[in-house]
Amino acid sequence: MKKQYWLVKQEPETYAWATFVADGQTVWDGVRNFQARNNLKAMQAGDAVLFYASMDPRQVMGIAEVAQTAFPDPTVPADEGWVAVKLRAVRALRQPVTLATIKADKALADIALIRQSRLSVMPLLRAEFDRIVQLGSA
Repeated sequence: MKKQYWLVKQEPETYAWATFVADGQTVWDGVRNFQARNNLKAMQAGDAVLFYASMDPRQVMGIAEVAQTAFPDPTVPADEGWVAVKLRAVRALRQPVTLATIKADKALADIALIRQSRLSVMPLLRAEFDRIVQLGSA
């Protein structure tokens, strides 16, 4: 199956990038939006994921990968249909890429982060993923 690219959002006071790196991997649970849930269900092991801190400063902090595909979210009864995935931290970006930088970049004009700003799990095109990584490597 073709590798896919994703962005997940998290409030740093709930689960910070530094905590994720220290943990090495985590269960990505608690998603309660149907579109975001469907995105979790579409993730495949090995897919690349950007970790976005959703509070000021809003910024992409690093790269993760899907370690385990969708399974019942352990925070709710299984019959409710919510799912989680397991993510593994890969590496921090050399410098975080702020939302302002993303909005200012013409190559990212159609990114879901701008079009659907409240969505917590979203697909990215490979070109969008690569551009953000490039911006974070400067």
